[in-house]
Amino acid sequence: MKKLLSVLLLVSMTASLLAACGSSKSSESTEKGAANESAGSTATKKVVAWAWDPSFNGAALKIAEELYAKENPGFELEVVDMAKTDLEQKLNTNLAAGVKEGLPDIILVNDPNIQKYVTAYPNTFADFTDKVDFKQFSQYKVDALTIDGKVYGVPFDIGVTGMFYRSDYLEEAGYKAEDLENITWDQYIEIGKVVKEKTGKYMATINPNDEALTSILLQSGGSWYITPDNKGNFVDNPVMTDTLRVYKGISDSGIAKPVTGWSEFVGSFNAGDVATVVSGVWQIASIMDAKDQSGKWKVAPIPRLNVEGAVNASNEGGSSWFVLDGSANKDLAIDFLAKTIGSSSEFYERFLNENGGVGSFIPSFSSEAYSQTSEFFGGQAIYSDFTKWSTEVPGITLGMYTQEAKDALKNELPNILNGADLTQSLANIQKLFEQQVQ
Repeated sequence: MKKLLSVLLLVSMTASLLAACGSSKSSESTEKGAANESAGSTATKKVVAWAWDPSFNGAALKIAEELYAKENPGFELEVVDMAKTDLEQKLNTNLAAGVKEGLPDIILVNDPNIQKYVTAYPNTFADFTDKVDFKQFSQYKVDALTIDGKVYGVPFDIGVTGMFYRSDYLEEAGYKAEDLENITWDQYIEIGKVVKEKTGKYMATINPNDEALTSILLQSGGSWYITPDNKGNFVDNPVMTDTLRVYKGISDSGIAKPVTGWSEFVGSFNAGDVATVVSGVWQIASIMDAKDQSGKWKVAPIPRLNVEGAVNASNEGGSSWFVLDGSANKDLAIDFLAKTIGSSSEFYERFLNENGGVGSFIPSFSSEAYSQTSEFFGGQAIYSDFTKWSTEVPGITLGMYTQEAKDALKNELPNILNGADLTQSLANIQKLFEQQVQ
């Protein structure tokens, strides 16, 4: 029963909420579309999409709409903006209750939710396997969309990671750019000790209530919190063991500034308190908020774990576009996504230039937009570097229970940092995870 609740999330929502969903803006659009279709109107060329963040995801769809409409006159896209949690709640509530009215044609899906949606709601999402040339995308993004040999949806933005660093701090400590290329986490810790001693600055931050760093480390080693068959992956997993060894090593070494929450995290590097930030490409905007630090930052590949197959590349975050299989405008929605976000270098060039978004469409990587240099980052062609690293990220199966696994880990992290036996802690995490999903 717990597993069923975990998968379906909000099946037990009240009838009043269902009614609210049915009366949403997108429901009104669907009804109008049906009326226009019966009258032979060109409104049948309209599709509706649900997304969050109008300045990023919504703006990207508007770029795609403009490009598609050039070859398809009369096409119209309505983007319904809502908070991410609200979008997921509405979608789950309607699908779990079998309510189709009021649902859009296109939805934005956070990558860790992909397998949960497709598995919990079979025959609900359109198969894109033969609609897009997925060899044109970074493999790890395609792997996240692939379930039982079928590819559901179109890859969108990525969170390929890098090690942002203050070049002035590192130089003061005696290090050059080449000293930070393709290093291990053990080397990173040793460099951090020297930086702390010679500059007084922390090498990084650490937040025991956040699993972002452990996620980055795990994927760089080709592993995840759960196995492809949705079992806990904490015990007898060398990548997990080394991930937590490194995490504790960073904490014990004294090179990390403790923070709690996003504001303290961003404030730490905007204030110049830390020398490096290991994060996704989307962190660029936050780093550049400190205008007085222009020219003092650069980016290197992330460090790697001390396990076989580990690489200096990983990912943090990202999303993809799905089409509902039962949508009245299914074919049009698929064609729209396939011919824009699924195949257009021009889309990705504009998405980067206008919104700072980075995708995984490989043909766009050689464009002028991606090769541009950044004065803030010391003249480095940072987007060219990030896209190169994106092709090196190991593909993994995110499974159905990523959030439950992360919650189990976070419950034990304080004990690990306080010196608990790692083997016992991993067993505790595994047990708690199994209790949550059984």
